[in-house]
Amino acid sequence: MRGALVLEPAAVDDAAAIAALRNAVSIDLTRRYGKGHWSSQSTERGVIYQLRTSSLYVMRDPVSVIASLRLARKKPWAIDVSYFTPRTKPIYLTDMAVAPERQGRGLGRACLDQVRRIGASWPADTVRLDAWNADAGAGGFYARCGYREVGRVTYRGAPLIYFETLL
Repeated sequence: MRGALVLEPAAVDDAAAIAALRNAVSIDLTRRYGKGHWSSQSTERGVIYQLRTSSLYVMRDPVSVIASLRLARKKPWAIDVSYFTPRTKPIYLTDMAVAPERQGRGLGRACLDQVRRIGASWPADTVRLDAWNADAGAGGFYARCGYREVGRVTYRGAPLIYFETLL
């Protein structure tokens, strides 16, 4: 990866670009792996709601949003905290997306490195997430980036792997 691409807080003006990025990733995963939990589409309205209820971040190149993710203190619906290391200030990473044409170039790893720094500044003491336990899932990616697997579950028909990294 060339240049210092950084995550920055997203604004309402970014909502359409974030929805388009997530949809491009969803379409790419569905094309490669078939229909699954990853096939849902995002809307600008949904992204605007997330901007009000959590913290969205984007990474930009000179012309477009190339990565995005969401951090929140509120536990996502699919997380069972009993699998995780007991901590008092967890944050949850969800909705991470890297433009399909930019994947495999270190952007996802750069996002996760920056999430650790952002989390420490909140302050948080751990970052938790789940990933699909399927060919389209990113479990191997999170493990290669230093996140520790803490459990495997099926929640509402979705096979998930739970990961965490302590800050």
